[in-house]
Amino acid sequence: MTSKNTKRLRVTLVRSAFGTGARHRACVRGLGLRRMHHSVEVEDTPATRGMARAVSYMVKCEEVG
Repeated sequence: MTSKNTKRLRVTLVRSAFGTGARHRACVRGLGLRRMHHSVEVEDTPATRGMARAVSYMVKCEEVG
């Protein structure tokens, strides 16, 4: 459960995960991204930051609220 004070990240898949390694595809799916140009808002935790950093060449991140 999230409180209203937690920071969030909006993550958007801007490049296809096709042809990448299994670990990077797993990071994309772990972030909740399903297809190109799909955006999700996730909690700003070290785990989600690490996943976004691992696939930074495929995603666009921006802080929300």
